[in-house]
Formats: sequence, C-alpha cells, structure tokens
Amino acid sequence: MDLMETISAARDAITVKRVYGEPYERNGVVVIPAAAVQGGGGGGGGEGDGQSGSGGGFGLRARPVGAYVIRGEQVSWEPAMDLNRVILGGQLLALATLLVVRSIARRRG
Repeated sequence: MDLMETISAARDAITVKRVYGEPYERNGVVVIPAAAVQGGGGGGGGEGDGQSGSGGGFGLRARPVGAYVIRGEQVSWEPAMDLNRVILGGQLLALATLLVVRSIARRRG
C-alpha cells in the first residue's frame, strides 16, 4: 500500500458514519449511538546510496460516548458511562487522600 492509498483509507475511516451509528428502533423508540473518533497517520520516504524506501501508517481510536434516544417528539441524550475512567478516578482520589492525611500526620507529629 503506498502513501496515497493510506491517506485515502484514512479519509474514508474518519467520517460521520464512524461517529454516529445506524439508528435502530424498538417499540416506538429510536436509538442513535454516538462515539468519539480520533485518528492520525504518517508517512515517509527516502532515496540514497542505491537504496530507496517509503512507509506509511494510520491509527484509529473510537470509544462510545452515548446515544440519542427519540421517543415520539422528545429527543434526549443518554451519556455512556466509562467504568475504567470511574475506577481510575476513584484510585486517584484515594491516592490524593492518603498523601494529604500523611502530610497532616507529619505536621502534627
């Protein structure tokens, strides 16, 4: 795959179709899932001393952020919960609490 093919594939990968999923309907309720999409790419090439080379790459990251829920004429946003972030936040809070308690104990002791 050459550099132009990689760029074309990257352009096709980062579209609104990656952000909003196909809507689905059940019992009169329509749900449209949404995701945060990030991408990046790069390439390079070179020639010299009888050798030539080129290369390219592309990466894509997507994570769910929520969904639009349509009930009749009402539209609402339902955010997705990222359990890993909640756990990490709890761990950071516990660490900060321990450091503050240790600091207070040293000042009193």
